[in-house]
Amino acid sequence: MTRLAIVEDDNHLRALFVEWICTVPHLQLVAEYASAEDAIDKLSELPVDIVLMDINLPGKDGIECVRILKGARPETLFLMVTVYDDSQRIFQALAAGATGYLLKRAQRSELLAAIEELRSGGSPMSSSIARKVVQSFQPLSQPNVSATSTLSERERKVLELLAHGYAYKEIGEQMGITVPTVGTHVRHIYDKLHVNNRAQAVAKLRNPSAFF
Repeated sequence: MTRLAIVEDDNHLRALFVEWICTVPHLQLVAEYASAEDAIDKLSELPVDIVLMDINLPGKDGIECVRILKGARPETLFLMVTVYDDSQRIFQALAAGATGYLLKRAQRSELLAAIEELRSGGSPMSSSIARKVVQSFQPLSQPNVSATSTLSERERKVLELLAHGYAYKEIGEQMGITVPTVGTHVRHIYDKLHVNNRAQAVAKLRNPSAFF
């Protein structure tokens, strides 16, 4: 059972997320909050695996909320669900400790797929967000040999596809493997490159001396 919490000040949207989550038997909603302050006060002691986090909240914003909660609960995964798609907020959220970044226009299937990707060890992002992450680095021509020397041939292929913004499902289709297998490869990639998310793995691919 995966335990989830929601931090979202829009009552209608929060209720919609609750409805979606409650349709999945192995997902358990344990808490919902309308402000960062309530989440910080109560989530630090509550057992939760994944938090869906808005950015534009009254008082402290969602990025600051993630930074504080991640320090108190490093094992908890945070998925930003927001209207903001500018590079500054994306990287601020990732730097604060978010593991994924989804736009609010995502459909039910996309949100639930992102939660499953988090459960599998991945870093889900809306396609447009993944492209912004990729574009923020130097253009990728050939994989950096020194950065990927510890990876298997299949892991290097997965990393190249991640670097070009492909989702887990798309990687699986291209390589003829299942989504859980893609997740296993990604976890091995993160372990070997000593990184925590897709953005850091892509940065390591381009700059092997990058430190995280």
